[in-house]
Amino acid sequence: MQHKPIRVGIMGFGQTGRQIYDLASRSDDVEVVAIADIGKPDILHYLLCSEVDEPARHTLEGNFLVNPRFRSRLMRIDQPAEMPWDMFGVDAVIDSTGKFRDTACMRDHLDNGAPRVLLRTLPLDGIDRIVIPGINGSQIDTADRMISAGSATTTALCLLLHILSQRFDIECGSMTTVHAYTSDQALQDYAGSDFRRSRSAAENIIPNNHEAGLWLGHILPAMDGKITTSALNVPIHEGCLLDLNLVVTDASVTPEDINQAVRDAAGDYPGMVAVVEDPIVSSDVIGNPHSLLFDAKGTIKAGDHTIKCLSWYENLGHAARLLDVVRLYAELDRKQEAA
Repeated sequence: MQHKPIRVGIMGFGQTGRQIYDLASRSDDVEVVAIADIGKPDILHYLLCSEVDEPARHTLEGNFLVNPRFRSRLMRIDQPAEMPWDMFGVDAVIDSTGKFRDTACMRDHLDNGAPRVLLRTLPLDGIDRIVIPGINGSQIDTADRMISAGSATTTALCLLLHILSQRFDIECGSMTTVHAYTSDQALQDYAGSDFRRSRSAAENIIPNNHEAGLWLGHILPAMDGKITTSALNVPIHEGCLLDLNLVVTDASVTPEDINQAVRDAAGDYPGMVAVVEDPIVSSDVIGNPHSLLFDAKGTIKAGDHTIKCLSWYENLGHAARLLDVVRLYAELDRKQEAA
């Protein structure tokens, strides 16, 4: 049975918003009907075409982005409270700005006609649910209105921990993401809210906090309080490395045991988890839509109980997971309507 397309609105047409749009344009079940961004339509179209594989598929007709599947109305709006989602009959709104992370801003989306709002980032305060496809997607509820899909790093970390904790007893661990610079960093030294992040992203390795550890227990209750998380922002534009160090109870666990566990599990997460056996580097992962690309050559052991694992990911995988979350709720709604 062919279902009607899922109607999605996007707030923020930065990298993630553009990736969501392009992925939707190649799907058969999602339509982006409206996009809110302060940018001029011709510049937004230009940026989209500069990074997709087939720019000719995307045209600009007045205030509409057009592709072979749907038309998307561009609205020059940068605040959730100003966006009239009710005009567009959206089924869900993806806030991909990375700025409006509290429940007050999410409520603005809902008050303006969005049945659900999905953050591309971790939230600042309590919301209905953080959903990571492949881990807790079966636990969603039709009553959920304020949702987060975590982050690219959070998803990669949770997938790897979920896989390994099913086979090994993990006492504790630490994760560092070696992360490409982000759009909120300055290219030159510029005073910001944080000392280190005020330094040039193009010239420095910048130590940073990462919030994944604060929310890990909401996704993987067994890992609550066991994993510390941090980040190193480095001067590359795309491609990230997840460095995970785990203390395992069983001293007999070998690096090959870890590798084989991920190989065995990868098939259970199609499109999300893969294993690479080649000696790749960060640029090799650009354009890869997996949320976790496990590096079999990077697994090593220190002492009797400490295992280091390396994995790769880039933002495209997170854009794909955001659409997966939208699909999970659309399917849940269809089942309830049919009941």
